Amino acid sequence: MKKKILIIEDNEDIREGTAEILGLAGYEVETAVNGKLGADKAQKYLPDLIICDIMMPELDGYGVLYLLNKNPETANIPFIFLTAKAERADMRKGMEMGADDYLIKPFDDMELLNAIESRLNKKQKQEEFYTKGLKNLEDFASQVEDKQDLKSLISQKKIRQVKKGQIIYYDQDHAQGIYLVLEGKIKTVKLSEDGRELLTGIYHTDEYFGVHDALISQLHTETAEAMENSSICMLHKDQVNALLNNNTAVAMQFIQLLSAHIHQKEEQLVQLAYHSVRKRLAETLMRIREVNKNQDIFKISRDDLAAMAGMATETVSRTLSDFKEEKLIEKKGGEIHILDVNRLKNMKN
Repeated sequence: MKKKILIIEDNEDIREGTAEILGLAGYEVETAVNGKLGADKAQKYLPDLIICDIMMPELDGYGVLYLLNKNPETANIPFIFLTAKAERADMRKGMEMGADDYLIKPFDDMELLNAIESRLNKKQKQEEFYTKGLKNLEDFASQVEDKQDLKSLISQKKIRQVKKGQIIYYDQDHAQGIYLVLEGKIKTVKLSEDGRELLTGIYHTDEYFGVHDALISQLHTETAEAMENSSICMLHKDQVNALLNNNTAVAMQFIQLLSAHIHQKEEQLVQLAYHSVRKRLAETLMRIREVNKNQDIFKISRDDLAAMAGMATETVSRTLSDFKEEKLIEKKGGEIHILDVNRLKNMKN
């Protein structure tokens, strides 16, 4: 069957030209001349992908995306913004709302077709993520006596693909919800006044981040960035709060999660305040090993290691060299191999 594409664009030349290109490429195409008509068509037509301009009469692109995200039938449709604006603020707003990609006008035929093909291919993989990446949520839901609300929340989630180095949210952005890592690795960092970076957390598959910000604060208190190509989904804070208010078992799980995060931060503060350079780096390596499910071989850049230990990169390099000479670790490219766990754990201050 032909894949169905909906184009929402008020400029007739761009709308008709894009429709012609996609028609020649073998897609079934529908068009809408403004955001209001586009949102209505999306809910009736249920396309496989939507291309939508931002600046439009009746309803802008952000409004279209907001309405579609509220409807479970349209929330998971890949959504590409078509815009003449390339400012970071516009891109951030769209990505935070759940857009999958951007095409900046003017674009050529191959840019258009490659963007669509890429998003449709990723859409095919979403079923795997729902059965594998979200399994921990489903397992948790099965333990909850009244689990219908949680299962409904899970079923409406849209999976977002983020590339290595891509920012998910910035410090002081408004917190939208709690994030779950489905695949890959995410780090959270804080910047000091002099611009130094402190790495506050690393999150792997099946782990949550942004919990404190969503449940306690109105603003994010740190910046989240992808350490590698990753897949994440967001549980909106209003939906989570409603679920917590109605279900004590779910609320206790999140209290335990917050408590664990607080304990980790307290340990990190003690380490920064009182421990020597050698002990700080040894404990940081142990913490990273624990995050990596106690694997003795893991990848981490020296910059990230320095940010996590609160040290200068040059100091990390010298100390790692000392650890290597003492046969505590082995270094191979970007990998660190822990050779003596007990000696690192018991490093003297």
